[in-house]
This record gives sequence, structure tokens and C-alpha cells, in this order.
Amino acid sequence: MIAVLQWTTLALCAVVAIARIPSALRGQNRSVFGLFVLATIAILLSIDLPYRVVDSWLGAENYANLILRFVVYSTVLLAGYRIAKAFDAPESIRLVVGPLGLGVLCAVGIATVALFLLADTTGTATGLNSLPSRSPENAALIEGYAAAGRLYPSFVAVCVLPATCRAVSQRLPKAIRLAALLLTVAFATLALGSLYPLIPREAGFVKYVINYTSALCFTVGLTLVWVSSLMANRVRR
Repeated sequence: MIAVLQWTTLALCAVVAIARIPSALRGQNRSVFGLFVLATIAILLSIDLPYRVVDSWLGAENYANLILRFVVYSTVLLAGYRIAKAFDAPESIRLVVGPLGLGVLCAVGIATVALFLLADTTGTATGLNSLPSRSPENAALIEGYAAAGRLYPSFVAVCVLPATCRAVSQRLPKAIRLAALLLTVAFATLALGSLYPLIPREAGFVKYVINYTSALCFTVGLTLVWVSSLMANRVRR
């Protein structure tokens, strides 16, 4: 089931990215195209087979995971900004790309790199979950690295959730309100990432369900916003 969810989300995101190429070449909403490209890369690197292939090219030290972290940070930053702008939420925009948001991003980025370099990450392991426990200190570094990776997406989710929640109840076209609902679910599941340490190891699959539900809702929600804007432009013409 997890594999089906992973590959379905990847395929949908890739198809939308490809469909956006003509618009991007015309100079229309290139940031949205970039968002879907980043999301596709992030989903690809979170799947075991492509992750192992890429990491083997990089020396089997899990540098692919470090790359994935920063692709996720970039995706979340761009998604938070674009969605807050689409729903006319200046307060959310200020939180995401203002001094506070950029400060959080810089702090998390530095912590991510530092903890990764301090830890022993030898041996390819998707998500670093199956790395052997070399010492309690190394396990603590890996856990700190994972916590840093969850912090920034959770921060952006909390910043943008009020905007998407508000849009659900506004007098907007049905497609836009549905998109707002899906994006609300996506951001809510992102915010839940901070609670991952509370999930028992034997229920680890729950994390995958949450992650890919979030990615799927993001993709469908943003696609609905894009399609609705295209239809609105055609009506105005």
C-alpha cells in the first residue's frame, strides 16, 4: 500500500510538472512550475529504490538524504509563499518570507548540515531509519538531524494554515474552496511531523501515510488552483 501511494504521488506530481512546461516557457508562473519540479524531486528521493541509486552515486554516505532535506525546505518555502499569495494572506506571507521565517530557515539549515556532518551516516539507508546504532551519541545526532528536518515544514504549515482554513469558508468558486480544503489537510499533516517521535517504531508506516497524504493533497490542491485560474482567464477573454 505504501509503495502504491508513493509511486502514485510521484507520477501525479511529475505529470503536473510536465503539463506546466509550456506555460513556464511562455514566462507564466514559472515559480509554480519550479514548485512542482522540486516536489517531484523530493518525492523521488523519498522512495527507496531511486534513493539508493542516487546515494550510491554519491558514495553511500546518505548525502542523498541531506540533498532531500534542502529540496523539501525549498519546496515548502515556495509552496507556503505561493499559497499564501494565492489566498491573499499578507500576514502569512510576512511570516514565511519575512525576517522571522528566513531566520528560522537559516537556523534549521545550519543545524541540519552540522548534525549531518557530526553523525556517522555510512551505509545507504532511506530516511536513515535502518542505520545501525553505532553509539547512543550517534543515535542522538541522527534523531536531532531528523527533528531539524521536521521543524521548518511544521513552522511554514502553522504560518499558512490560517489562510487556507479561512478560504474554505469564503464565498469562492467550489474548485478553489476544494483546493483550500486539500491544502489545509496538507499543511495540517505537515504540522503533525513534529509529533513523529511519539509514534511507536512498530507503527512507523503511519509516518509514510502522513507524508504522502500531505504530498498528494498539495499536488491536487495546487493543480485545482492552477486549473481554476486558467478557466477564469479564458472567461475574461
